[in-house]
Amino acid sequence: MRIGHGYDVHRLVENRKLILGGVDIPYEKGLLGHSDADVLLHAICDALLGAAALGDIGMHFPDTNAGFKDISSISLLKIVIKLLQTDNYEIINIDATIIAQAPKLAPYIPQMIENIAAAINCNVNKVNIKATTEEGLGFTGEKQGIAAHSVCLINKKE
Repeated sequence: MRIGHGYDVHRLVENRKLILGGVDIPYEKGLLGHSDADVLLHAICDALLGAAALGDIGMHFPDTNAGFKDISSISLLKIVIKLLQTDNYEIINIDATIIAQAPKLAPYIPQMIENIAAAINCNVNKVNIKATTEEGLGFTGEKQGIAAHSVCLINKKE
């Protein structure tokens, strides 16, 4: 078994959609990035890639590649899963935390879990998503950005 950790952060800006876990969340700002800037899925991709010793999301999907401009991070996650399958890994579980002062994310978490489980072709009980604030502290607490952490456990199939 192998464990991986992922972290991502993006700045909140006007005139962008807020996409988290593949869910379009109504909010006055969205995350700035080359792709859809889904910090949750980026953290999950990094955790999975790290667990399999396959580098990181920037190595596989560089922001210098126009082919990834505005791409859905669900598509990126599906590519990561294919990389893991090529090396004969299966996902045991994924646990992630979104750090955002606003908006309130609890109503959207079940759909995020369903989206992620569908993208990685697993049961929803293998995916856990949490959201927290930082009580007004730091860049997330001041609503300047959103961050996410993820850990995963994978196992090589014999």
